[in-house]
Amino acid sequence: MIRFLSAAIILSAVISSFAFAQDSTPKVQVFGGYSLVHVTSGGLNGFAIDEDLHQFPNTFGVATNFQGWNAEGQYNATKWIGIAIDAGERSGTPITAHGAAGLPTFHAYSLMVGPVLSYRAMKKLTPFAHALAGWDRASLNATNITGLLSPISTRASNYTDFAVALGGGVDYNLSHHVSLRLAQLDWFHTSINQSKLYSGAFGPGEFEGLSTRQVNLRFSAGIVVRF
Repeated sequence: MIRFLSAAIILSAVISSFAFAQDSTPKVQVFGGYSLVHVTSGGLNGFAIDEDLHQFPNTFGVATNFQGWNAEGQYNATKWIGIAIDAGERSGTPITAHGAAGLPTFHAYSLMVGPVLSYRAMKKLTPFAHALAGWDRASLNATNITGLLSPISTRASNYTDFAVALGGGVDYNLSHHVSLRLAQLDWFHTSINQSKLYSGAFGPGEFEGLSTRQVNLRFSAGIVVRF
């Protein structure tokens, strides 16, 4: 009887300790913050744009950095493993031209989901790694470009395709409920057919032979709230 009671007490202590450890891990956390995406041009360059749009040499250039936001909701199934839904936006002017007005604006939205592995053994820092997959939708707005050799009108164009983000980062824990995401860096693969996106805006037959896959880098930082 004594052995049985001793075993029961030990088992109860172990279960209680395990439950406490599980309870100390936040079940849900939400991240929101700034994002900077460095994109590959995919063969798009100033020389090709000048030729396709019949402008003087060195009229056009291209931009490779786009700013926006990144948000994430994460459910932690255990202390180490969770699943996240990631949403992001980036925008900017992909084609540049000195003295031109009305250049088309680029907007892109991504929605991805995947597993997250977090290392919670440290008091102040929580490193993590994730593998996300989903969709990315890019668009160019309709506009009239002036200030060139001849004005150019563009139509609204968009393209949606597969996207993958592989990476990780580190959170600095301010309290049990709030952290700073000091840095998150992702290898961000998108499958936008740039030829279709740009020819849809500038007209059939323009911007042919551009890449249908882009290997980008995405940097994010912001606030994490845990519940």
